[in-house]
Amino acid sequence: MIQLLLAIIYLAFISLGLPDALLGSAWPTMYREFGVSVSYMGVISMIIAVGTVISSLQSDRLTRKFGTGWVTAISVLLTATALFGFSISNSFGVLCLWAIPYGLGAGSVDASLNNYVALHYTSRHMSWLHCMWGIGASFGPYIMGYALSGGQGWNMGYRYIAILQVVLTAILLLSLPLWKKGMADSLGNGSENIPKEPLSLRQIIKIPGAKEVMITFFCYCALEQTTGLWTSSYLVLYKGLSSDTAASLAGLFFIGITAGRALSGFLTIKFNDTQMIRLGQGIILAGILSLLLPFGEKTSFLGLILIGLGCAPVYPCIIHSTPGHFGADKSQAVIGVQMASAYVGTCLMPPLFGLIANHINVALLPVYLFAILTLMIVMHELLIKRTERSMERQVKSDFANEV
Repeated sequence: MIQLLLAIIYLAFISLGLPDALLGSAWPTMYREFGVSVSYMGVISMIIAVGTVISSLQSDRLTRKFGTGWVTAISVLLTATALFGFSISNSFGVLCLWAIPYGLGAGSVDASLNNYVALHYTSRHMSWLHCMWGIGASFGPYIMGYALSGGQGWNMGYRYIAILQVVLTAILLLSLPLWKKGMADSLGNGSENIPKEPLSLRQIIKIPGAKEVMITFFCYCALEQTTGLWTSSYLVLYKGLSSDTAASLAGLFFIGITAGRALSGFLTIKFNDTQMIRLGQGIILAGILSLLLPFGEKTSFLGLILIGLGCAPVYPCIIHSTPGHFGADKSQAVIGVQMASAYVGTCLMPPLFGLIANHINVALLPVYLFAILTLMIVMHELLIKRTERSMERQVKSDFANEV
């Protein structure tokens, strides 16, 4: 039963990745049809991000009340409905309205599903599941490209993905009994560990290490998103590469993440989450330093591959280590605020570098990434120290009570 559920979760991660790159791939066609500026894509992205932050913060409450299976199924259905709404939108205003359920559906399922995997499966599955997400995110633009090249329009691209999400919803609804069975069968973490009352945001922030893990996650996602969005501009405007060459090299970053997560799954058999995160941070540093080397295309190639490979284990291993740092009873609440912090990082930090590139120099991209990485490393080390001290105090307190 637990293996069947794992297969369904793998399928869910592939499907969850499918819509994530659709807007970027379809927007060059969409904005002309709606008669708006190309910059209006930022409005849609911001609405989706705000909805995702809100639903991430509510994930603890929703999961405790309805369970991971129901939250996942309803969230995917909400996303499918929003995607279908995108496909029938005839104005930019209507598109903005459909972006609301899109964001709300994405946040809860992300936090809830990641927490379930962190509690009930080993670290290698977390890495491989996020690799599956990368595969899904890669196929989304391919499906959109198929619709556009076939003369069906961007609407059909969204509709194809909506249909796939509806199919996944049906599979998830049929699999609901497996979720409860899986909780009893896997790793000894049953629902009895979960208190009835959800934690408030104020209570979560007061947990030792919570602020540190929030900043760590903020920094990681800021680094990943800034690299993905600004690499091409950096290579063209500073390194002097052609636009097509820069675009191809920028794709190496995402290839590095996907391939790296497949590899990380095997490495986690030997190394623990903390070791994997430190390894990833070291490889990211090597990649950033490679970008600074004045040898043109070859060092850029190496740098982007290394940054992607370094990013690969960080996200899944931070999530998987959350129950170990904070306990199974608090992990859903903490993962919820981690996800919210992640989305805030992806919203704020790339535009901030845009201002730096515009008013100072795009050549500062590696310096900007280095600053974010440094803060991430410091916060992660503080997280380890704070949670270890908290656990030591808890053990001493429990021993004193027993005596």
